[in-house]
Amino acid sequence: MNITKTAMITVCGRPNVGKSSLTNALVGEKIAIVSDKPQTTRNRIYGVVNRGDTQFVLLDTPGLHKPRSRLGDYMVKVVRESLSSVECALLLVEPIPHVGEPERILLQRIREEQLPCVLCINKIDTVEKKESLLEVIAAYNEVYDGFDAIIPLSARTGDGLDELLRQLETYAQPGPQLFPDGMTTDQADSQVCAEIVREKMLRCLDKEIPHGTAVEVTKFSEREDSGIIDLDVTIYCEKASHKGIIIGKGGEMLKRISSAARRDIEKFMGTKVFLQTWVKVKENWRDNPNFIRSQGYNDE
Repeated sequence: MNITKTAMITVCGRPNVGKSSLTNALVGEKIAIVSDKPQTTRNRIYGVVNRGDTQFVLLDTPGLHKPRSRLGDYMVKVVRESLSSVECALLLVEPIPHVGEPERILLQRIREEQLPCVLCINKIDTVEKKESLLEVIAAYNEVYDGFDAIIPLSARTGDGLDELLRQLETYAQPGPQLFPDGMTTDQADSQVCAEIVREKMLRCLDKEIPHGTAVEVTKFSEREDSGIIDLDVTIYCEKASHKGIIIGKGGEMLKRISSAARRDIEKFMGTKVFLQTWVKVKENWRDNPNFIRSQGYNDE
């Protein structure tokens, strides 16, 4: 593939609008975890899409929210910093004719950075009357009159994605290929595996408990004879009572989380995986700067 142009694009929006789903859909494989709980993404993740002579690097960011912990502060900082040194901002919103505080803050930041901005109205597969999208467009045009394009789409069905990529091509700059062929993310394989385990907890567990968990890969090695990957994972939670819930009666919940994670990890790695999981209590880790740093959420 002869890549001669690149475009760095930040995908931003409030929690739970489908930023990771859109990134995965454009990349063509799962690189960012997805759940119906807000604040699923904690770090900035690069997704790589090669199309023709252009390489798109998508920055999937955490949802902009009001932080309630040191980890939350870090996530908001990541969003703000992701809106500098890129070619374009892609603001993802829901098909609701109301511009909320997170969108207003992001649009103000985009204005300050003088960034080209594409408004993407996601989840159009949930809209019964397509003309109701005109109200959504009108609401956003009232707040911000500088959108380069407004594209209704569905990350779930793929509707509108070709039109979006054609628009994003207009921001490509001449330059060398940033990521080699076949590379779809900047995340290490072990980091993707840890995130997949966290996704399964978000899916299987209730309410606040998943947000109080961190996942660390303590062993990641490939057997020379068979190519099987041995993966040891430690789940950290904030309370002893949470540990009991994560493990479940007779270890059932942990087994469920581990089985679901192993299936997805095997799909991602393309080989068999032997996964072992442990659960440890680390009280108030979300407000412990040293622990947050050790998990890869760096302030620097």
